[in-house]
Amino acid sequence: MRRLQTLGALIVGALTLTAVGLADPGDHGKSAKQGKAKFSFTMANTDNGSCSTPWANLLETRTYSVKDNGDGTFTLTRRDKGSFTTSGGTSPGACDTTGRHGHTVKAGVKGMFVGYLVGTVTATSFNPNATCAPGADCSSREGFIAAHFSADAKYSCDQNSPDCAFNFNYTAPGKNQHLEFRHWQDKGKGAGTMLHEEFIGDIANA
Repeated sequence: MRRLQTLGALIVGALTLTAVGLADPGDHGKSAKQGKAKFSFTMANTDNGSCSTPWANLLETRTYSVKDNGDGTFTLTRRDKGSFTTSGGTSPGACDTTGRHGHTVKAGVKGMFVGYLVGTVTATSFNPNATCAPGADCSSREGFIAAHFSADAKYSCDQNSPDCAFNFNYTAPGKNQHLEFRHWQDKGKGAGTMLHEEFIGDIANA
């Protein structure tokens, strides 16, 4: 799936939100005193594959970890894990131009996924106790940064930058699902014009 797309090129995360999650400061503010903080959301999403078209519905827990580097920068890590159910049609790896993969996946295939996205936020300040504005989606990367960082915040994964990395893995076990490919990986480094993305395998029955 296309994890990063630019506003005009490649920079926005490819997980497309279809439902807003509920925030839960996982450490109850304790680690914020040590320059670290964690925030968790549960949500339902859809996922786009290598063809930039939806191929699965996701139920997931998303956790943001923020580390204050003490120099006006903050390491922001997003970790996603959960389950998926295919919607049927084009497989996630169908448009990959390298390696072995399938072309289609039937509806109803179930599996699990896990992954991360990590980069650097440059900002004047970070507020671990900020609350999400009414109507805002703070489970999204843009919403989370807007809620917790100062207005001048810039995230390396939303710019032309080598300072970004992601790795997402999807697995559909079970012989009764009759699949030709059971594992799909979407990983890469950099963002924008410096993005280098790689697709491996597929979730496909044909």
